Amino acid sequence: MSHIGKPPCDEGAILHGAPVSPCTAAARRWTLVAAIVGSSMAFIDGTVANVALPAIQRDLNASASEAQWVIESYALFLAALLLVGGALGDRLGRRRVFMVGVGFFTAASVACALSVSANQLIIARAVQGVGAALLVPGSLSLISGAFPKRERGRAIGTWSGFSGIAAAVGPVVGGFLIDHYDWTWAFLVNVPFGVVLLTLCAFKVPESRSVSAAQRVDGQGALLATLGLAGIVYAFIEAPALGWAAAAVVIAALVGAGGLMLFVYVEARSRSPMLPLKLFRKRNFAGANLLTLLLYAALGGGLYFLPLNLIQVQHYGATAAGAALLPFIAIMFLLSRWAGKLTDTLGSKIPLVAGPAIAAVGFASFALPSVGGSYWMTFFPAVCILGLGMAVTVAPLTTTVMNAVDSDLAGVASGVNNAVSRAAALLAIAVFGLVMAGAFDATLGRSLSSVHAPAEVLNALQDQRHKLAAIDIPRGVDEPTASAVKQVVGQAFVAGFRRVMLLCAALATLSALSAWLLIEGKPRRW
Repeated sequence: MSHIGKPPCDEGAILHGAPVSPCTAAARRWTLVAAIVGSSMAFIDGTVANVALPAIQRDLNASASEAQWVIESYALFLAALLLVGGALGDRLGRRRVFMVGVGFFTAASVACALSVSANQLIIARAVQGVGAALLVPGSLSLISGAFPKRERGRAIGTWSGFSGIAAAVGPVVGGFLIDHYDWTWAFLVNVPFGVVLLTLCAFKVPESRSVSAAQRVDGQGALLATLGLAGIVYAFIEAPALGWAAAAVVIAALVGAGGLMLFVYVEARSRSPMLPLKLFRKRNFAGANLLTLLLYAALGGGLYFLPLNLIQVQHYGATAAGAALLPFIAIMFLLSRWAGKLTDTLGSKIPLVAGPAIAAVGFASFALPSVGGSYWMTFFPAVCILGLGMAVTVAPLTTTVMNAVDSDLAGVASGVNNAVSRAAALLAIAVFGLVMAGAFDATLGRSLSSVHAPAEVLNALQDQRHKLAAIDIPRGVDEPTASAVKQVVGQAFVAGFRRVMLLCAALATLSALSAWLLIEGKPRRW
């Protein structure tokens, strides 16, 4: 195969004991830059979309379920195809698949910005998710293919540090663009980075592939995973509006459950499964992934509703909402090295029990604020406690996953754990949406009875309850009534938000309990 620019890197040379990678030093540097930019695009987009959601919901007149699908369509294809994306890169060429992912992601970003309806945006976000599934695993595999083992740790550390900075800065920059321009810029900002990245890959990044990736790609498993997750997510998102007895909801739930059961059946019998079930026979690996499922369900599901609360109820600007989680990221960044040493000194079990337990306190603290109040006295303490809990958890969790399997399966184990965390958030947003809708409807129905307004106004508000806090007050309503309605709607959303956060706290507590029961990380004796 011909290559533009630098010669290909053959991982076989590294795997079979060659002292250095055939990539030149310059090629390695450019590969690292490409990996950082590529993964940062995906990380930033995932967080900025949440901050943009209130503006999207307002401008496109979207319901709460449509707003969920804007996030979930992206997360669905990313979670379902993540492992296949990594396998395709190993088999067909990491640079090639990475560039395809960048191309899909960039083109879909333009489509997102040009969307004039919620359905168009949802479809464009789904394509973005496909691109991200090729892009995200490709960023690390490019580094693995270009750098020899003795330099790989430093390269991955550099990638991780810059990715963390991007995750911190991205929501703030995205919020600024939304506040001062338009939500479409939250997607258009990807375009120049995508163009530069494609050019860089074409001329400066060498090709690489794994010589051990001769087995077929598990397309059947990927299809069943996508079908199963899509069915379950559809059922939970649409049930509040359609009802559980609706034919579409029942069929989706059955298709989803059947798809996931078939997925497990097929993976158990496949010669080259995307999800090697044999790994779960190892107690630490199974325990770490159960912890991941529970804790990241709480994190992904809970933080989906935080920007909606801050912007639609607390009336923060998008920039301020984007900056609200900066202490969380700063704490994780500053404590990352210290947390990484915890497993060496204490073993895995103690940090993986203590971290989620602290996170549970953080989630419960989010349930305390009502409407109004200073950020520093309301959400800031909760953000800091949650950040501390996650900082204590993440590095020991990663170490536990990697140490639970043989070294030749470390990449597969890491990919599985990543996919579990994304699937957990995907399912949690759908389930938590049902919890939020139930609490919101009940509170709104009780509270509107105390508002002195014409019957047609009250009926118009009830008809819009599917929008949650984005309810539009009918025209012609006098200022005192409009103010009372805003207060009632805000309190109804807070009631649902509190229930969601207490559910998150319960999940985090269960994740700590799972670590206590399943992780075999006894403290070392010195």
